[in-house]
Amino acid sequence: MTTTDSSTTPQHPPKGKRRIGDVVFGNTAQGSGILILAILAGVAAFLIIQSFDALSANTANFLTTSEWDANTDPDEAPAFGVAALVFGTVLAAALALVIATPIAMGIALFIAYYAPRKLASLLGYIVDLLAAIPSVVYGLWGIGYLVQELTPFYQWLSDYLGWIPLFAGPISSTGRTMMSAGIVLAVMILPIITAISRDVFLQVPQGHREAALSLGATRWEMIRMAVLPFGRPGVIGGAMLGLGRALGETMAVAMILSPALVISPNLLQSGNQTIAAHIALQYPEATGHGVSALIAAGLVLFAITLVVNMGARYIVARRKEFS
Repeated sequence: MTTTDSSTTPQHPPKGKRRIGDVVFGNTAQGSGILILAILAGVAAFLIIQSFDALSANTANFLTTSEWDANTDPDEAPAFGVAALVFGTVLAAALALVIATPIAMGIALFIAYYAPRKLASLLGYIVDLLAAIPSVVYGLWGIGYLVQELTPFYQWLSDYLGWIPLFAGPISSTGRTMMSAGIVLAVMILPIITAISRDVFLQVPQGHREAALSLGATRWEMIRMAVLPFGRPGVIGGAMLGLGRALGETMAVAMILSPALVISPNLLQSGNQTIAAHIALQYPEATGHGVSALIAAGLVLFAITLVVNMGARYIVARRKEFS
Protein backbone atom coordinates (compact mmCIF):
# COMPACT_ATOMS: atom_id res chain seq x y z
CA MET A 1 0.00 0.00 0.00
CA THR A 2 1.36 3.36 -1.04
CA THR A 3 0.57 6.74 0.36
CA THR A 4 0.68 10.09 -1.36
CA ASP A 5 2.71 12.82 0.23
CA SER A 6 0.54 15.91 0.26
CA SER A 7 3.63 18.10 0.53
CA THR A 8 4.77 17.10 -2.98
CA THR A 9 1.36 17.38 -4.61
CA PRO A 10 1.08 20.58 -6.69
CA GLN A 11 -1.45 22.98 -5.30
CA HIS A 12 -3.85 24.41 -7.87
CA PRO A 13 -6.17 27.32 -7.26
CA PRO A 14 -9.81 26.36 -6.74
CA LYS A 15 -11.63 25.64 -9.98
CA GLY A 16 -13.38 28.69 -11.34
CA LYS A 17 -11.20 31.14 -9.41
CA ARG A 18 -8.87 33.35 -11.45
CA ARG A 19 -5.94 35.37 -10.31
CA ILE A 20 -6.27 39.15 -10.34
CA GLY A 21 -3.42 39.48 -12.87
CA ASP A 22 -5.17 37.11 -15.28
CA VAL A 23 -8.40 39.06 -14.98
CA VAL A 24 -6.71 42.42 -15.55
CA PHE A 25 -4.69 41.15 -18.50
CA GLY A 26 -7.69 39.43 -20.10
CA ASN A 27 -9.89 42.50 -19.79
CA THR A 28 -7.13 44.77 -21.10
CA ALA A 29 -6.56 42.56 -24.14
CA GLN A 30 -10.28 42.34 -24.82
CA GLY A 31 -10.67 46.09 -24.46
CA SER A 32 -7.77 46.69 -26.86
CA GLY A 33 -9.40 44.47 -29.46
CA ILE A 34 -12.71 46.26 -29.08
CA LEU A 35 -10.93 49.63 -29.33
CA ILE A 36 -9.34 48.66 -32.64
CA LEU A 37 -12.74 47.67 -34.03
CA ALA A 38 -14.25 50.92 -32.76
CA ILE A 39 -11.51 53.00 -34.41
CA LEU A 40 -11.94 51.13 -37.68
CA ALA A 41 -15.70 51.60 -37.58
CA GLY A 42 -15.25 55.28 -36.72
CA VAL A 43 -12.95 55.85 -39.70
CA ALA A 44 -15.39 54.08 -42.02
CA ALA A 45 -18.33 56.08 -40.66
CA PHE A 46 -16.43 59.35 -41.07
CA LEU A 47 -15.59 58.57 -44.69
CA ILE A 48 -19.14 57.55 -45.53
CA ILE A 49 -20.74 60.58 -43.88
CA GLN A 50 -18.30 63.13 -45.29
CA SER A 51 -18.51 61.74 -48.83
CA PHE A 52 -22.31 61.50 -48.92
CA ASP A 53 -22.88 65.09 -50.11
CA ALA A 54 -20.64 64.76 -53.16
CA LEU A 55 -21.87 61.27 -54.04
CA SER A 56 -25.52 62.29 -53.83
CA ALA A 57 -24.92 65.34 -56.04
CA ASN A 58 -22.60 63.59 -58.51
CA THR A 59 -23.93 63.54 -62.07
CA ALA A 60 -21.45 60.91 -63.30
CA ASN A 61 -21.06 57.22 -62.47
CA PHE A 62 -18.65 57.23 -59.54
CA LEU A 63 -17.13 53.79 -60.25
CA THR A 64 -16.90 53.84 -64.05
CA THR A 65 -16.09 57.48 -64.92
CA SER A 66 -12.54 58.78 -65.29
CA GLU A 67 -13.21 62.53 -65.36
CA TRP A 68 -12.75 64.63 -62.23
CA ASP A 69 -14.69 67.89 -62.19
CA ALA A 70 -15.54 68.13 -58.51
CA ASN A 71 -14.21 71.60 -57.66
CA THR A 72 -17.25 73.36 -59.04
CA ASP A 73 -19.43 75.99 -57.44
CA PRO A 74 -21.32 74.56 -54.43
CA ASP A 75 -24.57 75.27 -56.24
CA GLU A 76 -23.51 73.29 -59.32
CA ALA A 77 -23.60 69.53 -59.58
CA PRO A 78 -20.14 67.93 -59.71
CA ALA A 79 -19.11 65.17 -62.10
CA PHE A 80 -16.34 62.83 -61.03
CA GLY A 81 -15.37 59.17 -60.94
CA VAL A 82 -12.56 56.97 -59.65
CA ALA A 83 -12.21 54.48 -62.51
CA ALA A 84 -8.84 55.85 -63.68
CA LEU A 85 -7.61 56.27 -60.11
CA VAL A 86 -8.51 52.71 -59.16
CA PHE A 87 -6.84 51.42 -62.31
CA GLY A 88 -3.64 53.37 -61.60
CA THR A 89 -3.61 52.32 -57.96
CA VAL A 90 -3.99 48.63 -58.73
CA LEU A 91 -1.51 48.79 -61.64
CA ALA A 92 1.22 50.47 -59.59
CA ALA A 93 0.75 48.11 -56.63
CA ALA A 94 0.65 45.01 -58.84
CA LEU A 95 3.80 46.08 -60.69
CA ALA A 96 5.60 46.66 -57.40
CA LEU A 97 4.50 43.26 -56.14
CA VAL A 98 5.70 41.46 -59.28
CA ILE A 99 9.12 43.10 -59.00
CA ALA A 100 9.60 42.86 -55.24
CA THR A 101 8.32 39.36 -54.41
CA PRO A 102 10.94 37.21 -56.21
CA ILE A 103 13.77 39.49 -55.07
CA ALA A 104 12.51 39.39 -51.48
CA MET A 105 12.30 35.60 -51.55
CA GLY A 106 15.84 35.37 -52.87
CA ILE A 107 17.16 37.68 -50.16
CA ALA A 108 15.26 35.79 -47.47
CA LEU A 109 16.57 32.41 -48.63
CA PHE A 110 20.13 33.74 -48.81
CA ILE A 111 19.92 35.15 -45.27
CA ALA A 112 18.34 31.99 -43.87
CA TYR A 113 20.31 29.21 -45.57
CA TYR A 114 23.30 30.50 -47.55
CA ALA A 115 24.91 33.52 -45.90
CA PRO A 116 27.43 33.13 -43.04
CA ARG A 117 26.03 34.05 -39.66
CA LYS A 118 27.71 37.47 -39.43
CA LEU A 119 26.75 38.43 -42.98
CA ALA A 120 23.19 37.21 -42.43
CA SER A 121 22.93 39.37 -39.30
CA LEU A 122 24.26 42.40 -41.19
CA LEU A 123 21.84 41.88 -44.07
CA GLY A 124 18.98 41.53 -41.61
CA TYR A 125 19.83 44.93 -40.11
CA ILE A 126 20.02 46.49 -43.58
CA VAL A 127 16.62 45.09 -44.54
CA ASP A 128 15.09 46.47 -41.35
CA LEU A 129 16.76 49.82 -42.03
CA LEU A 130 15.14 50.04 -45.45
CA ALA A 131 11.74 49.76 -43.80
CA ALA A 132 12.53 52.77 -41.57
CA ILE A 133 13.36 55.18 -44.42
CA PRO A 134 10.56 57.77 -44.90
CA SER A 135 8.60 57.56 -48.12
CA VAL A 136 9.47 61.13 -49.07
CA VAL A 137 13.14 60.10 -49.22
CA TYR A 138 12.25 57.34 -51.66
CA GLY A 139 10.32 59.91 -53.68
CA LEU A 140 13.29 62.28 -53.81
CA TRP A 141 15.55 59.43 -54.88
CA GLY A 142 13.09 58.40 -57.56
CA ILE A 143 12.50 61.86 -59.05
CA GLY A 144 16.06 63.12 -58.62
CA TYR A 145 18.04 60.09 -59.79
CA LEU A 146 16.10 57.02 -60.84
CA VAL A 147 13.91 58.48 -63.60
CA GLN A 148 16.92 59.92 -65.48
CA GLU A 149 18.91 56.70 -65.20
CA LEU A 150 16.03 54.51 -66.37
CA THR A 151 15.07 56.55 -69.44
CA PRO A 152 17.64 54.81 -71.73
CA PHE A 153 16.42 51.45 -70.47
CA TYR A 154 12.83 52.45 -71.25
CA GLN A 155 13.90 53.38 -74.77
CA TRP A 156 15.50 49.94 -75.15
CA LEU A 157 12.28 48.27 -73.97
CA SER A 158 10.26 50.31 -76.44
CA ASP A 159 12.62 49.51 -79.33
CA TYR A 160 12.78 45.76 -78.80
CA LEU A 161 9.58 44.96 -76.91
CA GLY A 162 7.32 47.68 -78.25
CA TRP A 163 5.03 45.08 -79.80
CA ILE A 164 3.85 44.37 -76.23
CA PRO A 165 1.21 46.95 -75.21
CA LEU A 166 2.93 47.45 -71.85
CA PHE A 167 6.07 48.82 -73.54
CA ALA A 168 4.67 50.48 -76.66
CA GLY A 169 6.16 53.84 -77.58
CA PRO A 170 6.62 56.68 -77.67
CA ILE A 171 8.08 56.75 -74.17
CA SER A 172 7.94 59.69 -71.79
CA SER A 173 11.04 61.87 -72.07
CA THR A 174 10.82 62.79 -68.39
CA GLY A 175 10.88 59.22 -67.09
CA ARG A 176 7.93 59.98 -64.80
CA THR A 177 6.06 56.85 -65.73
CA MET A 178 4.18 54.05 -64.03
CA MET A 179 7.24 51.84 -64.39
CA SER A 180 9.32 54.29 -62.36
CA ALA A 181 6.63 54.49 -59.69
CA GLY A 182 6.36 50.70 -59.60
CA ILE A 183 10.12 50.29 -59.12
CA VAL A 184 10.17 52.79 -56.25
CA LEU A 185 7.19 51.08 -54.63
CA ALA A 186 8.93 47.72 -55.06
CA VAL A 187 11.94 49.01 -53.13
CA MET A 188 9.62 50.32 -50.42
CA ILE A 189 7.75 47.04 -49.89
CA LEU A 190 10.86 44.87 -50.28
CA PRO A 191 11.72 44.98 -46.52
CA ILE A 192 8.21 43.88 -45.50
CA ILE A 193 8.13 40.83 -47.76
CA THR A 194 11.77 39.95 -47.01
CA ALA A 195 11.36 40.11 -43.23
CA ILE A 196 8.22 37.96 -43.18
CA SER A 197 9.64 35.45 -45.66
CA ARG A 198 12.88 35.18 -43.69
CA ASP A 199 11.04 34.48 -40.44
CA VAL A 200 8.85 31.87 -42.12
CA PHE A 201 11.78 30.10 -43.77
CA LEU A 202 13.65 29.94 -40.46
CA GLN A 203 10.65 28.23 -38.82
CA VAL A 204 10.73 25.21 -41.13
CA PRO A 205 11.07 22.15 -38.82
CA GLN A 206 14.63 20.95 -38.67
CA GLY A 207 13.43 17.37 -39.15
CA HIS A 208 12.03 18.27 -42.57
CA ARG A 209 15.33 19.76 -43.71
CA GLU A 210 17.43 16.92 -42.30
CA ALA A 211 15.16 14.31 -43.87
CA ALA A 212 15.61 15.85 -47.30
CA LEU A 213 19.38 16.13 -46.90
CA SER A 214 19.68 12.56 -45.58
CA LEU A 215 17.99 11.30 -48.76
CA GLY A 216 20.76 12.86 -50.83
CA ALA A 217 19.11 16.16 -51.74
CA THR A 218 21.29 19.15 -52.43
CA ARG A 219 20.75 22.38 -50.55
CA TRP A 220 18.59 23.81 -53.34
CA GLU A 221 16.59 20.58 -53.61
CA MET A 222 16.06 20.67 -49.86
CA ILE A 223 14.79 24.24 -50.12
CA ARG A 224 12.52 23.36 -53.04
CA MET A 225 11.06 20.24 -51.39
CA ALA A 226 10.94 21.23 -47.70
CA VAL A 227 11.34 24.98 -47.22
CA LEU A 228 9.24 26.50 -50.02
CA PRO A 229 6.13 24.32 -49.51
CA PHE A 230 6.17 25.05 -45.78
CA GLY A 231 6.76 28.79 -46.21
CA ARG A 232 4.44 29.40 -49.18
CA PRO A 233 1.44 30.62 -47.11
CA GLY A 234 3.67 32.97 -45.13
CA VAL A 235 5.31 34.36 -48.26
CA ILE A 236 1.91 34.97 -49.83
CA GLY A 237 0.72 36.69 -46.66
CA GLY A 238 3.82 38.89 -46.58
CA ALA A 239 3.37 39.76 -50.24
CA MET A 240 -0.22 40.81 -49.62
CA LEU A 241 0.84 42.94 -46.67
CA GLY A 242 3.36 44.60 -48.96
CA LEU A 243 0.59 45.05 -51.50
CA GLY A 244 -1.45 46.86 -48.87
CA ARG A 245 1.49 49.21 -48.26
CA ALA A 246 1.88 49.86 -51.98
CA LEU A 247 -1.83 50.59 -52.42
CA GLY A 248 -1.78 53.35 -49.82
CA GLU A 249 1.57 54.96 -50.60
CA THR A 250 1.22 58.69 -51.22
CA MET A 251 4.25 60.97 -51.30
CA ALA A 252 6.65 58.86 -53.34
CA VAL A 253 4.04 58.24 -56.04
CA ALA A 254 2.83 61.86 -56.02
CA MET A 255 6.39 63.10 -56.58
CA ILE A 256 7.05 60.73 -59.51
CA LEU A 257 3.83 60.41 -61.51
CA SER A 258 2.45 63.22 -63.63
CA PRO A 259 -1.04 64.32 -62.51
CA ALA A 260 -3.36 62.93 -65.17
CA LEU A 261 -6.44 60.72 -65.24
CA VAL A 262 -6.30 58.17 -68.03
CA ILE A 263 -6.69 54.42 -68.20
CA SER A 264 -3.68 53.09 -70.06
CA PRO A 265 -1.77 49.82 -69.56
CA ASN A 266 1.38 51.38 -71.04
CA LEU A 267 4.08 51.48 -68.37
CA LEU A 268 6.44 53.82 -70.26
CA GLN A 269 4.10 56.76 -70.84
CA SER A 270 2.92 59.43 -68.43
CA GLY A 271 -0.72 59.65 -67.52
CA ASN A 272 -1.79 57.22 -64.81
CA GLN A 273 -2.37 58.33 -61.24
CA THR A 274 -3.21 56.63 -57.93
CA ILE A 275 -5.94 57.44 -55.43
CA ALA A 276 -3.60 58.37 -52.58
CA ALA A 277 -1.41 60.60 -54.77
CA HIS A 278 -4.47 62.28 -56.32
CA ILE A 279 -5.87 63.11 -52.89
CA ALA A 280 -2.54 64.53 -51.73
CA LEU A 281 -2.21 66.72 -54.82
CA GLN A 282 -5.81 67.94 -55.01
CA TYR A 283 -6.79 68.39 -51.37
CA PRO A 284 -5.02 71.75 -50.71
CA GLU A 285 -6.98 73.43 -53.52
CA ALA A 286 -10.26 71.53 -53.12
CA THR A 287 -13.41 73.58 -52.53
CA GLY A 288 -17.12 72.93 -52.39
CA HIS A 289 -17.95 69.40 -53.33
CA GLY A 290 -14.26 68.80 -54.14
CA VAL A 291 -13.36 68.00 -50.54
CA SER A 292 -16.25 65.56 -50.20
CA ALA A 293 -15.34 63.97 -53.54
CA LEU A 294 -11.75 63.38 -52.41
CA ILE A 295 -13.05 61.80 -49.22
CA ALA A 296 -15.20 59.53 -51.37
CA ALA A 297 -12.07 58.49 -53.27
CA GLY A 298 -10.43 57.84 -49.91
CA LEU A 299 -13.37 55.61 -49.01
CA VAL A 300 -12.69 53.48 -52.09
CA LEU A 301 -9.01 53.22 -51.15
CA PHE A 302 -10.01 52.30 -47.60
CA ALA A 303 -12.21 49.49 -48.90
CA ILE A 304 -9.52 48.15 -51.26
CA THR A 305 -6.84 48.19 -48.56
CA LEU A 306 -9.18 46.58 -46.04
CA VAL A 307 -9.98 43.72 -48.40
CA VAL A 308 -6.29 43.16 -49.19
CA ASN A 309 -5.26 43.08 -45.53
CA MET A 310 -8.14 40.79 -44.59
CA GLY A 311 -7.01 38.44 -47.33
CA ALA A 312 -3.46 38.58 -46.00
CA ARG A 313 -4.58 37.73 -42.48
CA TYR A 314 -6.62 34.81 -43.78
CA ILE A 315 -3.65 33.38 -45.67
CA VAL A 316 -1.29 33.84 -42.72
CA ALA A 317 -3.81 32.10 -40.44
CA ARG A 318 -3.87 29.11 -42.79
CA ARG A 319 -0.16 28.63 -42.18
CA LYS A 320 -0.89 27.44 -38.65
CA GLU A 321 -3.01 24.60 -40.00
CA PHE A 322 -0.36 23.73 -42.57
CA SER A 323 2.41 23.49 -39.98
